[in-house]
Amino acid sequence: MFSLRLCCLLPLVLLLPSLLDGARILAIFPFPGPSQYINVLPYLKGLASRGHEVTSVNAFPQKKPVKNFRDIVVPEVFQSYDDIISNIEAYRNVWQENTFINDFFISITKKVFENAEVQRELLKPGKAQYDLIIVEALRTDALYGFSAHFNAPIIGLSTFGTDWNVDELVGNTSPISYTPLVTAGLSDHMTYWQRVRNFFETAIAWLNWKLMYIPVQNQLYEQYFPHVAQKKPLAELSKNFSLILLNQHFSLSFPRPYVPNMIEVGGLHISHTPAPLPKEIEEFIQGAGSAGVIYFSLGSNIRSKDLPQERKQMLLKAFASIPQRVLWKFEDDQLPDKPANVFLSKWFPQPDILAHPNVKLFITHGGLLSTIESIHHGKPVLGLPFFYDQFLNVERAKRAGFGLGLDHKEMTTSEFKQTIERLINDPKFSTTAQLMSARYRDQPMSPQETAIWWTEYVLRHKGASHMRVAAQDLSFVAYHSLDVFGMFLVVGILILVTIYVVLKKLLCSLQGQQVSGKDKLKHH
Repeated sequence: MFSLRLCCLLPLVLLLPSLLDGARILAIFPFPGPSQYINVLPYLKGLASRGHEVTSVNAFPQKKPVKNFRDIVVPEVFQSYDDIISNIEAYRNVWQENTFINDFFISITKKVFENAEVQRELLKPGKAQYDLIIVEALRTDALYGFSAHFNAPIIGLSTFGTDWNVDELVGNTSPISYTPLVTAGLSDHMTYWQRVRNFFETAIAWLNWKLMYIPVQNQLYEQYFPHVAQKKPLAELSKNFSLILLNQHFSLSFPRPYVPNMIEVGGLHISHTPAPLPKEIEEFIQGAGSAGVIYFSLGSNIRSKDLPQERKQMLLKAFASIPQRVLWKFEDDQLPDKPANVFLSKWFPQPDILAHPNVKLFITHGGLLSTIESIHHGKPVLGLPFFYDQFLNVERAKRAGFGLGLDHKEMTTSEFKQTIERLINDPKFSTTAQLMSARYRDQPMSPQETAIWWTEYVLRHKGASHMRVAAQDLSFVAYHSLDVFGMFLVVGILILVTIYVVLKKLLCSLQGQQVSGKDKLKHH
């Protein structure tokens, strides 16, 4: 009996070293917007806590050492960031909007490659070796070359969910009839003309990327990875993702189809145990009494201090006229004419504030992280979107019934105040937010646990190639069956031409017979 048990346990014992060995992971998240790294950092630290050695290329290094975690800092990405943020609404049409966005991604990609430590530690042949590459899957295709460089599987993480560009990485279906472009601010139930607009804007975005920016990404890939570029083209590499983790969840947005290696982990950054608030903030919130508190933040990319003076005065006038207290994330120490019920700070522990029961409303720019946090904590929102997916997120909040939206450039003091009063005084908004929170929280594992489990699944199964759908190996023409439709079209045309020729010959023959018959009658 003992020998039988030993035989049963022996395979498990032999497997234990490979199961317990930590992997060497290279994570590349170089974007200068803090919110994107805030989203992914707990996941990377979670991997490090499980014994994996994580090297993170980023713009926000850790202030205190973290076990198994090393930063490669790329401060160069901040060089043009202020210009980008200040001109973010300057584009005039869809083509210019996409050009602006893609120029930004090209700039980030170049800055990473030009960084001295990246060149020394990562690009120099034989310097290091990694078992897994994790990247922000956001139009920095040349960076995917690290997967071929280290001959390691690659996982993508998208901090805004998915779009046509992310879907292409894993061959996911992306029907534009009910999948709106993230920048369009449309819902999944579009009218005919909205579908026309969505088709047009998606086509422009696709053409802008394919015609103008994929060639540049190719050049960068060939420049920095010449030893692998000849063997594996970037087009092939960009369709070799083992897994895509999406900062989204069907309870937060519009349900849509996913292939097996696309996993929803919306709210990856949220801790389920709120931390105690700083004493001054806690006292301010408690002092509001039953009227409650409004939390107002435009996120990390839009700075309230840079709003036009007229807009700031309008906001202050509205806040001074309501009974609630206001926590306002404001990036300056002073704000003239600030009313007594407004508390300013350059930084707030946002998730912990939203968890407080006396916070009644969240006024937000509509960023995805902020939207997810508001749902997680069951708070209604007033959205003031500025750019990119913020319009879509605010549209989702309006459609779901836990929020309203206003145009920050056009709203009046009266309109702003009335919208606040409606959101706070009408219980349906709070009730809907609480229902959505319950739906979102009802998951078998937390988003971070889910992300780590699937990451280690890819490691255990050496890239998990069995999850890849055949669509990743198809060309654009084959994927959309354009060659099949083309064949049917050609065959159909040939049949029609054949029928036309046959009928024409028959008609000519009949006409000839009629003429011949008439000639015979004349001779008689």
